Amino acid sequence: MEPSDAPFTVGIEEEYLLVDLETRGLVTDPPAGMFDGVDADVRDLIRPEFLKSQVEIGTPVCHSIGEARTHLRKLRRTVAEVAATHGLAPIAASTHPFSEWQDQQHTDKERYHILARDMQAVARRLVICGMHVHVGLEDDELRMDMLNQVTYFMPHLLALSTSSPF
Repeated sequence: MEPSDAPFTVGIEEEYLLVDLETRGLVTDPPAGMFDGVDADVRDLIRPEFLKSQVEIGTPVCHSIGEARTHLRKLRRTVAEVAATHGLAPIAASTHPFSEWQDQQHTDKERYHILARDMQAVARRLVICGMHVHVGLEDDELRMDMLNQVTYFMPHLLALSTSSPF
């Protein structure tokens, strides 16, 4: 099957925590515009997240898993290289093992100000990162069928995605 004939599209977002290479602690205030100088083809795919100690990457809409993989490799490499030039490193972890949530500040963005105001303590303690896989299906019947089938696999996916022994 040709990539353009695929019955789905896929987009992947990953969130990373930024740590100081020396202390391994979360960086509470990374350099402003840290990613402004990256290549134009990835600049808009790397963005700050809710907390200043977080960064998110997101592939464009892809027509195959291989295409998504290619974008992820480049985005991950770019984030790691740019962070290293500032004495930082991205870590792909659900949460940080020892940094205190009280020390974290949210990113100065209207959306995040509203989130912090509305959710208050819940948002302030939200020192977590994740990975999101978005799958697009144009066929309405196929989409509903897939949604109905995924409920069977939900317990398995949840077990694999938590801090569990699986």
